[in-house]
Amino acid sequence: MNTHASRPLRLGFLASRNGSSLRAIVDAARLGRLDVDPRIVISNNSTAAALTFAAEKGLAHACIPTRSDPAAADQALVRALEAAGVELVVLSGYLRRLGPATLARYRNRVLNIHPGPLPRFGGEGMYGRRVHEAVIASGAAESGIAIHLVDEEYDRGPIVAARAVPLEPGETVDSLEARITALEPAFFVETLRRIAQGELKLPPA
Repeated sequence: MNTHASRPLRLGFLASRNGSSLRAIVDAARLGRLDVDPRIVISNNSTAAALTFAAEKGLAHACIPTRSDPAAADQALVRALEAAGVELVVLSGYLRRLGPATLARYRNRVLNIHPGPLPRFGGEGMYGRRVHEAVIASGAAESGIAIHLVDEEYDRGPIVAARAVPLEPGETVDSLEARITALEPAFFVETLRRIAQGELKLPPA
């Protein structure tokens, strides 16, 4: 992915709330454990803790509300990412559908993490606790974590990396949610490391 050996992969982040994976990625980069360059954090929510984190870390950050004028927000998002020199966009709990301009400009360059196996436990409305509830209700022997490319359909883009998470005896929605939430940030860091090192190849942009 990173064809420029002299510099790290330039990342932009979209987060609606806390941005747990964002935090882990930025910290890994600052500690020299991940060869990426976090460039900007953008949220659709002005009170998102992710924006506070970005400010504390000295990262460029912006709020681009999407609800009142999604088309204008879509264009503004592209402009902000391009101005920051972003090559790869990381969704860290971004709870809005990306618009056509962003998807066209960053085709095959937007990564999302999903807290369950795809495609079985994905699709519109399947996020967070709802995924864990569906996994438990299905009687499946395992859940998982999937990092996938984002396209026009929820959770249907190509899977880049996946990890199985076997269910434990007596597993509950709460316990499964806690375990997967704890595993997600490190798995995102590991996957980005493999992309930055060229071990994982993304499709052409």
